[in-house]
Amino acid sequence: MNYLPEGVVQQILSQLKNARDVASSTCVSKQWQSCVPYIPSLFFSRAAFDYLPRGNHQRSDYDATIGRMIEAAIRLEELVIYCPFNPSNLGKWLSLRANTLRVLELRMDGFGDKPGPDGTGTQLDCICVAKQLEQLKIWGVSLTTAPKWGVLKKLKNLEIVGATLRDGVLEEAVHAFPNLVSLVLLSCDGVGLVKFELERLERCRLDFLGHGSIALFLSMPRLEELHVQGFSSIWVKPNHRLRTLSIAKTHGRVYSVEMGKLAEVESLYLRGIQWSWSAISSVLQNASDIIQLTMKVEFCGNSETLLPFPEVDLVNFFNSHPKLQKFEIHGAMFASLCQKNSLANVNSNFVIPSLEEVSVIVRSPLNAEQKLNTLESLVMHSPKLQRMVIRVSQMKNCNEAADDFFEEVCKFQFMNQRIVCIE
Repeated sequence: MNYLPEGVVQQILSQLKNARDVASSTCVSKQWQSCVPYIPSLFFSRAAFDYLPRGNHQRSDYDATIGRMIEAAIRLEELVIYCPFNPSNLGKWLSLRANTLRVLELRMDGFGDKPGPDGTGTQLDCICVAKQLEQLKIWGVSLTTAPKWGVLKKLKNLEIVGATLRDGVLEEAVHAFPNLVSLVLLSCDGVGLVKFELERLERCRLDFLGHGSIALFLSMPRLEELHVQGFSSIWVKPNHRLRTLSIAKTHGRVYSVEMGKLAEVESLYLRGIQWSWSAISSVLQNASDIIQLTMKVEFCGNSETLLPFPEVDLVNFFNSHPKLQKFEIHGAMFASLCQKNSLANVNSNFVIPSLEEVSVIVRSPLNAEQKLNTLESLVMHSPKLQRMVIRVSQMKNCNEAADDFFEEVCKFQFMNQRIVCIE
């Protein structure tokens, strides 16, 4: 091993991230040991120290090992710490590699808003010393007090997972990164209002917990991709560049969505238990040039009463979305296209010009004839249709009407077996 070219050894070590593997490599030879300081990444897994006898080692021993390895890695660019550690040591570790560190990922286990080592500020204030950071990810942090991060101009990607928050704190923390391009906040809780004004942000994913009403206000002129979950009211300043939009709420209702014209949106996903019909229709009307649409909303209505979707004219719907290529519809939306007058305007001249794929979830045999007529119309008037998937879900098979309906669906599939399949 001592005769390998140093460049080859450094290339091998550059592929190592796990701290235990890096530590083991120092035992290979003196040459390997001398090259360890040039490794670019260190990853301390959740079980990094589980192999050690617990009775003979304390948390301070683990922290000392982490500190020695960080100190030795003089060109460290990526640091990931999932194992338990004392946050009071974080500032010292970051100071050692403040000039080289580009990526930082921490699992905080509920720490974060407690006072720092000097009794002031928070335990996360020390991140401000890493001025070269480009990516920051924090798990399980408590952010009820805004950390004093100053301004980190080079940070482009921020991800916070499982955070306990307080209104206003998150906005203050995020604004420390004026050049942020990607923002991901997952499984966050504790706020009633989320508001961001970020000039350079392009990708945003916000996933908030709670059964109550949470309002969202965004001003992001470069925003291209937005995924939000858990908000009842959504307002996005219309100067965006959205191309992908996903809105979901698994508990409670979506009351309003105001985004202005969604002229550049190509992919649209709407999910949830209950939306107000005005919110649904507003989004669909503004996103007239969508290529892919997924509709999985169970009910509509503005009160506790769960209401079915109103009747939707099939011709008007597809004429309003002429570029639609892929359409995935849940039972509620499909049922709204199968009402008494939904096919009233269908004639021999009607064409769905771009539709290539359709996926339909059917849950009820009610209105069976209209549903079959709608399926037939989609096949007949879509010259580019390549595949239609019919998913029969949660339908009571002991119901005679359900058996009859399923038999008719099977006949329909047999007549169009080149295109239609049943799942």
